Amino acid sequence: MQNNKGPKIDIICPLYNASKYIEKLHESFLMQEDVKINKITYLLTESKDDSEKLLKRLDCNYKLIKKKDFSHSLTRESTALESESDILVFVSQDVIIESENWLYNLTKDLGQDWVAASYSRQISKYNNIEKYTREKNYPDKSFIVSKNDVKNKGIKTFFFSDASSAILTSVFKELNGYDKRNLPTNEDMYIAYKIIMKGYKIKYCANSVVYHSHSFTLKELYNRYKLTGKFFKENAYFNKYKVTKAGSSLAKYVLKRIFEEHRFLLLLQFPFDMAARFIGMKAGKR
Repeated sequence: MQNNKGPKIDIICPLYNASKYIEKLHESFLMQEDVKINKITYLLTESKDDSEKLLKRLDCNYKLIKKKDFSHSLTRESTALESESDILVFVSQDVIIESENWLYNLTKDLGQDWVAASYSRQISKYNNIEKYTREKNYPDKSFIVSKNDVKNKGIKTFFFSDASSAILTSVFKELNGYDKRNLPTNEDMYIAYKIIMKGYKIKYCANSVVYHSHSFTLKELYNRYKLTGKFFKENAYFNKYKVTKAGSSLAKYVLKRIFEEHRFLLLLQFPFDMAARFIGMKAGKR
């Protein structure tokens, strides 16, 4: 049951060829308990499937965006800046939400002790390498980061994912969102940096769980990391923050989990997976 006394929450969800996701995703939003959802807005980029028909049938609030006009940052930003809610929640179309408390756990601490943003734990349902990278990046214990953590955590302080995240609307507007920049990736890290450096805190909410699963080809993995590398090249101020051996730490963790679960076939994929990430990142930075 939704709570009419809580902070008003606007959910913003970009969609593209999303017909296989829409019904379950919308249902999962509506089943949330102890929260006050003010508005759910779907941002539909022109699609070739039945996404728009489904949105109409479900009587959903949506905006139709021309394919040439879509931007990971600008598309979210324009709708967020129009919001009159207390909290903005950004969600990706391919997450699966099974708990009625996902949204409450994601948003309940916002506004307390300078916590201005939060993000959910992501778990992969596939038994692939991503399963282990998710485990490493999204542990089972919650924590809060602030500017004080930069010295020890380095760039990991700004780790943030808008596959399932929340930001105080007032802070999003105060920081001017993504500064009207067209960011093809890492828009979530971009704003996390601004939040932290302004003196606010970000909470990782291990009890706000979404399932987020991919099975990327090596080419897709390479292209994703190439975009990330390009982001760091264009936002060179991130380079002054130490990486804290994040890449080698991730590789070691994945190897350890492969052996623990006796999934030795993944050993054949492992070096190529890690190489695609590394080479893609280097290519993007050039």
